[in-house]
Amino acid sequence: MSPSSSSSSEQVPAGYRFRPATAADVTAVHRLVAACEYELHGRVSTGPDRVAADLAPPGPDLKSDTLLVHDSTGELAAWGRVKGRRSTVHVHPRHTGRRLGSWLLDWAEERARWQGSDRLAQTVADNHHAAIALLGARGYSPLVTEWLLEIATPVEPEVPEPPAGITVRSFRAGDARAAYRLTEDAFDEWQQRRKTYAEWAGHTVRRATFAPAASPVAFRGDEMVGAVLSLDLPGEGEGRIERVAVRRDQRNRGLARMLLREAFRAFHEQGKQGCTLWTHSDTGALALYERIGMTVRRSSTVYSRKLATG
Repeated sequence: MSPSSSSSSEQVPAGYRFRPATAADVTAVHRLVAACEYELHGRVSTGPDRVAADLAPPGPDLKSDTLLVHDSTGELAAWGRVKGRRSTVHVHPRHTGRRLGSWLLDWAEERARWQGSDRLAQTVADNHHAAIALLGARGYSPLVTEWLLEIATPVEPEVPEPPAGITVRSFRAGDARAAYRLTEDAFDEWQQRRKTYAEWAGHTVRRATFAPAASPVAFRGDEMVGAVLSLDLPGEGEGRIERVAVRRDQRNRGLARMLLREAFRAFHEQGKQGCTLWTHSDTGALALYERIGMTVRRSSTVYSRKLATG
């Protein structure tokens, strides 16, 4: 496979054609992702602005790191994306069982090798048994567990007072750079690669669904020491917590718990009946979320394998 193409046309399953994604494909890709999520979970959790952020600069090189697969009618049947050691593959429920997942996985592995990666990882819902079987047959093994947590807020949540010396307010224009440094410093303790500011902002504060009024930030003097960044997804009866971070020297003071409950309260005041957030096993934060009353709605696993070279 050449670095500028996905695979040879002789290898694509019969009846399908492929091409790279463009920024104009956000709606079609979101429809595909939504169909997959609804099939697996009975509800959709990914918004179109998340797909737009995944396809926007400085994300993947769309011409070489993304792939759309259409059937003979023009329907988007599957898509794939590779960025570093991570890949994403979705196959529409109407097109499963036709080798599209296996073919896209071949492409993703080859593309990752060309990028210089020695490993590839993909997140799969724990009830997606066909995808788990495919990855297992290809030598992938579990790496980390991810949980989607939820909490119901039928009544206004109580919010404790901030720790001594800490002030709290909602996110304002001008807070983005400080929030970027705070959250990326905290995530550096477990993430493989620090995001650039542009990449981070595209997935947080620049998203159309970013909710500054439900994103409390904490300061010690003039320095931001804690933040909860939230999203308000259209059509959802619940808020979404996207980032939670507390500076290391301010941990174990109840600051994260207080900021989370402040976000829950802000969403409740907007008529939301609950909140969700994703976390995974490398963060070690599951116990914190469970202590404030959150429970697991569903789980996923990141599978990884070492790529053969040469």
